[in-house]
Amino acid sequence: MTTSSTEYNFRAKDFILGAQMLFVAFGALVLVPLLTGLDPNVSLFTAGAGTLLFQVVTRGKIPVFLASSFAFIAPIIYGVQTWGIPSTLCGLAAAGVFYVVLSFLIRWRGTGVLKRILPAIVTGPVIMVIGLILAPVAVFMAVGKTGDGAVVLVPEKTALMISMISLAVTVAVSLLGKGWLKLIPILCGIAAGYITSIFMGLVHFDAVAAAPWVAMPHFVFPEWNLQAVLFIVPVAIAPAIEHFGDVLAISSVAGKDYVEDPGIHNTMLGDGLATSLAACLGGPPNTTYSEVTGAVALIKVFNPAIMTWAAIVAIILAFCGKVGAFLSTIPVPVMGGIMVLLFGAIMVVGMNTLVRAGEDLMEARNLAIVALIVIFGVGGMSLPTPFSDEFRLGGIGLAGIVGVFLNLVLPQQKKIEE
Repeated sequence: MTTSSTEYNFRAKDFILGAQMLFVAFGALVLVPLLTGLDPNVSLFTAGAGTLLFQVVTRGKIPVFLASSFAFIAPIIYGVQTWGIPSTLCGLAAAGVFYVVLSFLIRWRGTGVLKRILPAIVTGPVIMVIGLILAPVAVFMAVGKTGDGAVVLVPEKTALMISMISLAVTVAVSLLGKGWLKLIPILCGIAAGYITSIFMGLVHFDAVAAAPWVAMPHFVFPEWNLQAVLFIVPVAIAPAIEHFGDVLAISSVAGKDYVEDPGIHNTMLGDGLATSLAACLGGPPNTTYSEVTGAVALIKVFNPAIMTWAAIVAIILAFCGKVGAFLSTIPVPVMGGIMVLLFGAIMVVGMNTLVRAGEDLMEARNLAIVALIVIFGVGGMSLPTPFSDEFRLGGIGLAGIVGVFLNLVLPQQKKIEE
């Protein structure tokens, strides 16, 4: 590998490569807005715009693509139901500001500060909580109900057949797929479930036919809501650490130390600004996509300009009205089948974070931190806040804050023994 192979070189002939990168990310990118009630066309636009902004901040040095973050699905669903989309967007924009603050903290104190404030013993169980809280939503949708289980949208037997086909194909492709196919298991699962739904008469194309080819995305702007900010910002704890891992991963793939140049402080800054930009327009928070990193490793082309093309294609598709209309025709059980695996995978990522850290979970300190994070988060514990009599801090936000607090105040076991 030569040094020049990782340098930014924007060429027209790389358009197809860029489109392929977007194709790899597409299933996961649109999954988040479809699950949370946000507009998929806006999500395409903010993914493209966020990637371009990230490239500006990092001086076009890293071949990564930024798009919808799974970590925020649960708080977005809760926020939209509780306060509405504009207020939820305020919390998401604040999460981006949290990244920005972290980036300046890293710039000041170095990368070690992340490991001290947010070690695996905190981030691992927080990630687990994200997956576990979402489990009922996945099951409800897999059996043909709305995410809260209140309304039946598809008969249970029909829904189970569709959702299990989606699930089975996703698992099969992730295990047995070769080359590019292995990088798009979610897209393959959605396609299989969608085709099954067509044969079962659940898909209607009237809305697609009526939609214009060219249309402005339905941008939504945030409204100030302190409750949403306090609820959502702590969720950013887990993806902040994942960001660090993603930068290490692409560094390994490209054979270049991006942690040092352009620096993790700049990559975190770029991610934070991209997330705030997305939220200010009505899109979900952005994060670096490991699927795209896998595609980069597969084709061994490390020119960051490829991601510029992927971003441009995403922005172009955002202005196609028929894209959003088509995505809205995907039946609930199709998404439910994918979600069963996806949210379970999020939980396993959290478990793996703890395993790789090699911590003794039966040590009193570690046991207390992990136990309280998981039970507070999954059990529905909520605490009153001084800001409002109606608002209580709970869920992932409370779990994250409790984890950080306990890690900072509980003494290390070795110090106790001494």
